Amino acid sequence: MTRKVIALLLALVLVFALTACGQKADKPADSGEAASGGDLIKVGIINLDPSESGYRQANVKDLNDTFTKENGYDATFVTAPTADKQLEAAKGFITSGMKYILVSAAETTGWDEVLSEAKEAGIKVFLFDRMIECDPSLYTAAVVSDMRQEGETAVAWLESLGLDEYKILHIQGQLGSAAQIGRSDPLTEKCEATDNWTIVREGTGGDSWDPNEARKIAEAAIDAGEDFNIVYAENDGMADGVVQALDAKGITHGVNGDVIIMGFDCNKWALEKLLSGEWNYDGQCSPFQAGAIDKMIKTLESGASIEGLNELNQIISEEKGFDATKITQEDIDKYGLG
Repeated sequence: MTRKVIALLLALVLVFALTACGQKADKPADSGEAASGGDLIKVGIINLDPSESGYRQANVKDLNDTFTKENGYDATFVTAPTADKQLEAAKGFITSGMKYILVSAAETTGWDEVLSEAKEAGIKVFLFDRMIECDPSLYTAAVVSDMRQEGETAVAWLESLGLDEYKILHIQGQLGSAAQIGRSDPLTEKCEATDNWTIVREGTGGDSWDPNEARKIAEAAIDAGEDFNIVYAENDGMADGVVQALDAKGITHGVNGDVIIMGFDCNKWALEKLLSGEWNYDGQCSPFQAGAIDKMIKTLESGASIEGLNELNQIISEEKGFDATKITQEDIDKYGLG
């Protein structure tokens, strides 16, 4: 082989090598890598059905917008409205080697075993929206509302009205959930301790906090001739279901009406009903926990420790209640969901 041919071949090899190097440098980051070039953080997120309420829709969107590949995460989202489905999903996440598990619990009990398994596997668990009854050492942190405080704020507002009689139609949420327990217990305790406070009828909207179930409970109470002057519904959708039953029977409600209407969650449409005087009270419940959890995970990933948690490893959202006689359009624009 002549020297010219050898030189030509060497030149061609060099060209191919440079081309290959150029292709590798220009290749987009693999879907399993963060924009910074590092590995994505594997996160499993267990949440309730977004159709449950406007609150849940906002909560799901907040999580979806935060735990993205662009933000450094390989996130798997599971919708599980019941405790058994959630526990099954959590066990699956442990088996698949998630680094973090986030959960909004359908029920407050029954989590000890699976949380212990996660801890043994080195997986850190974050609670959001709802607490679980267990040793705080079994989860890393909880970003939650104080559901009992929500109930206490609502009951205190009712008490401030100074009514001669409190005859209450109580529409509960998903029985056993932190939201239901927190919003129910202060009302139940007040009624048990005070002679002129009575729960006329009590029922639940079920696992989905169903407005239609709430409407049926109200219809049954009306048809049975049960006299009530307060509707204490544990979310906005169920309050609206009761209002539909009242409207169908020609029963007035809201400011200057015969029946006081109370809801929770502060959907924008519900706060607008306060502003128009159709409802009387709405309790705030913030759905935005993803940002705080993201910051805590990034803190752990940097090798630092999380600060600012209370004795139960919680960060508590600050919330308030809104009165129809005091609410403004500015409040609706600032706090309304949806």
